Amino acid sequence: MKMNTIKNRIVFALALCIGVACSDDFVEVTSENESSDNYFNSEEDYQQALIGAYDLLQATYLNVMIGEIASDNTLAGGESANDVIGLQQIDDMQHTPVNQQLRDVWNWMFAGVNRANYILQYQDKTDFPGKNEVIGQARFLRAYYYFELVKFFGDVPLVVDKPLEFGDQFSVERTPKEEVYDQIEADLIFAAENLPATQEQAGRITSGAANALLGKAYLYQEQYAEAATALEKVINGPYSLVEDYASIFEQEGENGPGSVFEIQYTDKEGAGFGCLQCSEGNVAVGFNGIRNYNGPVFDSGFSFNVPTQDAVDAFENGDIREDVAILDIESFAAQNGATYVEGYEHTGYYNRKYLARKGDLNTGDQNLTNPNNYRSIRFADVLLMAAEANYLKSNSDPEKAKMYLNRVRERAELNPVTENGADLLDAIYQERRVELLGEGHRFFDLVRTGRAVAEIEGFQTGKNEVFPIPQIEIELAGNNWEQNPGY
Repeated sequence: MKMNTIKNRIVFALALCIGVACSDDFVEVTSENESSDNYFNSEEDYQQALIGAYDLLQATYLNVMIGEIASDNTLAGGESANDVIGLQQIDDMQHTPVNQQLRDVWNWMFAGVNRANYILQYQDKTDFPGKNEVIGQARFLRAYYYFELVKFFGDVPLVVDKPLEFGDQFSVERTPKEEVYDQIEADLIFAAENLPATQEQAGRITSGAANALLGKAYLYQEQYAEAATALEKVINGPYSLVEDYASIFEQEGENGPGSVFEIQYTDKEGAGFGCLQCSEGNVAVGFNGIRNYNGPVFDSGFSFNVPTQDAVDAFENGDIREDVAILDIESFAAQNGATYVEGYEHTGYYNRKYLARKGDLNTGDQNLTNPNNYRSIRFADVLLMAAEANYLKSNSDPEKAKMYLNRVRERAELNPVTENGADLLDAIYQERRVELLGEGHRFFDLVRTGRAVAEIEGFQTGKNEVFPIPQIEIELAGNNWEQNPGY
């Protein structure tokens, strides 16, 4: 199913074939062999290249795992203290510039940037009806990948409308993150203005997704008024809170009315450990799974990313979200006659939102080809970001902030918040934790709000707000780049 429609490019020594399909709906792709000189002559060429740009979204499974493991929500887990040592080091805040998982994030996100840039390099070559929509999708994807890179690494090389090729690393400097954010904003504004509110094909980007990510980018820069404006457009769009919270993370809940942007996975093609980013399935689901499990409902996995007792205790009594987010394996096993093996750092809990369910095809390796979509931006997330932005903007609107917050709490069958001032802001932060637990946002929420040092054991202010640039990438750049402070 791999297609090779675009000449292979290299991002800082990463050579990846361009054009693996990324959506459940994007799986039927005709193989071609074309050079860029003979390409981008029709809408089909642009659409095929766009599929390749979507593809690296599936590799963000690792970003999601790290966003939880680096926080106070989960422990690395696994089989032993040496199982995927890079994740163990991140969990303990002992990661260094020599960390395979951080290098994977760097490489895979830059591969996504490259694929989007390759399309944009030829955006003026051929005209066809609806072309701006194709370009809008490409610009959203570039913004998405760069947003991930800035979140993880701070200042990163910024290259626009052309791919990074081998040798460019000697002349391309790390760009201040403020300038990278400027480009992210420009891309998302264009995308929001040129994309439709809804798409026929599941997984395609909409104007709502662009405005939601734009609002999030503003929030990360503490531009609260701008964030509130962008997020308001999403709130007034075609989205709603799914009444049955428990259904959101099941197969029937995929691409539902509360999904603003969802990364598509499929179990129809096998995968292997030799190329995890090549999997069409959600690799995180297998890693999150219950070790040596035998029983109903779920499939076995590798017992990584296990929730802490502190995360469980964050839920209020009566919060219907707790049993959706957290699987108490000891209670479940006792009630259902299931068996399992305790993994390293066993807490008794698993991330139920992203556990493998029985009945999936799981073609090839069961643990690497789970079809569970990742709900990257949910409407509840948008409401909580809007609550935060409205409270913190210069002309603060605490009543609107409470309204958005309480919409989320009402769905969780909790009493409305009536507090004001700092207590209201704390309530918004707390709600983000329990609503989005297990979805990869916690570490970055703690960092951007200045609370990480108080909540994450071993976190060092002035160092751990970002991760180290992979040492091999600095060396490949001729040692022209400075490492992030403290590493």
